[in-house]
Amino acid sequence: MSDLSLEASLKRDGYQCVAGVDEAGRGPLAGPVVVAAVVMPESWPDDVPLDDSKKLSPRQREAAFEAIRKNSRGYRIKVVPPGEIDRLNILAATLAGMARALEELVPRPDMALVDGNSLPRVSMECRAIVGGDGISHSIAAASILAKVVRDRIMAAYGRLYPGWGFDRHKGYPTRDHREAVLKLGRSPIHRLSFRVRGLDGP
Repeated sequence: MSDLSLEASLKRDGYQCVAGVDEAGRGPLAGPVVVAAVVMPESWPDDVPLDDSKKLSPRQREAAFEAIRKNSRGYRIKVVPPGEIDRLNILAATLAGMARALEELVPRPDMALVDGNSLPRVSMECRAIVGGDGISHSIAAASILAKVVRDRIMAAYGRLYPGWGFDRHKGYPTRDHREAVLKLGRSPIHRLSFRVRGLDGP
């Protein structure tokens, strides 16, 4: 479970405003990647757990989502569409979304903690934290914002394009999803640069 120890340590080192950054949706065959950046308050209530969003139940994520929006010092969410993913590649598109979120974040951070091992090109200092959503409350909060927003987007796409089942698998390469693509072809929100086994070869 994450906490605010890393943020507190950085503030003792002289940083005034620490942000956490994470994404949801790098692995799916369809839909956007969603990026969030968050500046957390000095403390966080124990009854609202923050952790890697995948480790929380949907109910816990929704409750945390509303608490983060209400109590954070600031947050920014960016949606990177499939066309940009195809044009740039998924890593570059994710980093571009992170850069936009950080540069537009108010209050402006002087340190960004980024989940993973790659850093966006931004005007403030950044640190890559592998597994950061299980360490830092700021990154965990960003993880939750990104996942909840992406899940809502994919549920809406599920209603718009019902044949592919986006509301169930959220675009991830499940067996049902691959079978739907083999039967129906790609939808308008599929990432053309992502291969589908059986459609694009073995």
